[in-house]
Amino acid sequence: MFLDLLKKRRSIRQFQNKPVEQDKIDALVEAMLRSPSSRSLNPWEFVVVTNPQTIGKLSQSKPHGASFMRNAPLAVVVCADPAKCDVWIEDCSIATLILHLEAADLDLGSCWIQIRKREHSPDQSAEAYVKNLLGIGDEMVVEAIVAIGYSKEEKDEHPHSSLLYERVSYDRYGRKK
Repeated sequence: MFLDLLKKRRSIRQFQNKPVEQDKIDALVEAMLRSPSSRSLNPWEFVVVTNPQTIGKLSQSKPHGASFMRNAPLAVVVCADPAKCDVWIEDCSIATLILHLEAADLDLGSCWIQIRKREHSPDQSAEAYVKNLLGIGDEMVVEAIVAIGYSKEEKDEHPHSSLLYERVSYDRYGRKK
């Protein structure tokens, strides 16, 4: 059931020292490529990274919130060409969510690393760092990186009581059930 998959999916930052098999990488790529896109413009592009040295360098893309990636066996850099679509951020975000859900369905852990609007250093953006590292052209933007691998940590689902039902209105803002 889909809801069970959503309950199972958690942000994983600790990975086993085990590569992700090619058939699973292929399934992850297919899932991203099947993600919905406004007007089917598909402004996204993806860089699938399995080289441990490159992943190690990607883990240095920003000072906070990326270092855990150095132990991931797989990273997917989510990019877009903003000239193709005015809602490229939304399209990339949808593709990234599809990637997370497919990873969970394959019993892999994953975690989003925000790159857009983040700094690598006081004089360089995280996006410029990633683009330079991977040879991504100036016309492209980098939204995020997703670290993926076999989870080394066990996390329980969020309890039902933690769901923010008070933020749901019915038929009119502020109208509760």
